[in-house]
Amino acid sequence: MEYRTLPHGGEKISVLGLGMGSIAGTQDEITKTIDAAIKAGINFFDLAASEKAPYAAYARAFEGRREQVMTQMHFGAVYDDGKYGWTQDLDAIRRTFQWELELFGTDYTDIGMLHCIDEETDLQVSFDSGLWDYMKHLKAEGKIRHLGFSTHNPVIARRLLDTGLIDLFMFSINPAYDFQKGDYAIGEAGERAALYRESEALGVGISVMKPFAGGQLLDSRLSPFGQALTRTQCMQYALDRPAVLTVLPGIRNQSDLRDILTYVDADAASKDYSVIGGFAQKDMDGVCVYCNHCQPCSAGLDVGMINKYYDLAKTGDAMAASHYEKLERTAADCIRCGHCESRCPFHVKQEARMEEIAAYFGR
Repeated sequence: MEYRTLPHGGEKISVLGLGMGSIAGTQDEITKTIDAAIKAGINFFDLAASEKAPYAAYARAFEGRREQVMTQMHFGAVYDDGKYGWTQDLDAIRRTFQWELELFGTDYTDIGMLHCIDEETDLQVSFDSGLWDYMKHLKAEGKIRHLGFSTHNPVIARRLLDTGLIDLFMFSINPAYDFQKGDYAIGEAGERAALYRESEALGVGISVMKPFAGGQLLDSRLSPFGQALTRTQCMQYALDRPAVLTVLPGIRNQSDLRDILTYVDADAASKDYSVIGGFAQKDMDGVCVYCNHCQPCSAGLDVGMINKYYDLAKTGDAMAASHYEKLERTAADCIRCGHCESRCPFHVKQEARMEEIAAYFGR
């Protein structure tokens, strides 16, 4: 299992986490599934389910392992009648959080998420009702280690990033949504890409929901592109976006868990998602998405990484600029052989791009 570091805090997060919304089976079956996930190296768990029942099974799986797992609890997901409900009622949210702490035998959550804020009015209510102040108070007390939020809307994401208090947020990322296909494809392609770059520049991590677009991308009959992708391709696509720390696919059982864990040992060919170059809309033509389908470079350049560091540096990310300076081979080493351009599914003019990048960094 690969782990990535949360910039504000330093915690190591497994690149594969788990969503909770689809989990099914008996209490014993669910506990065994989560136990198997932990043993496989998964340490990041989103705790927003479609019903209340699975929580007890998770608690049993976590027992004696609190320091081995990271929890992402949602302030706004409630289960008063046993089923999932969304609310901004502060009293209901307080009761739910206290119930979660007691159930899991802990006095904190690693990530406290302002839950499912997709509308400006919902965001304003969160500020005006005292909910956001309550979460900040819990952070000061240590009951929330890191503040975050979940949204499908890049405008809302920017509003919350502007508070300067966010360490990680949950966002829907997959090729369909990034290329404006599907109900949650909110924001233009360039706007979404800019959000990922700006988040990395701020040192704010992203946990990814809906990496398979609710399963649609896995089925050619349902995919908005008319062609299926694999789980591994979808997860690699999300993990290649700037700021992304972990992908949180929903699983139903141990069979689904085994399916997503194939990512861990997958080879480069299995992770290659360059086929999406044929799906993308025209305004993405000529834009590097860091897929590295152009590899191997004749001069030994990591073309995708060079492009990513450049895009991030232009947003003011000093760390990305520093990383570029440490590269053994930089854009200035491009020999203009044309290999990368001939293979790029997005038709990026990399020779001109390398010249531009070399001029920007001076090497």
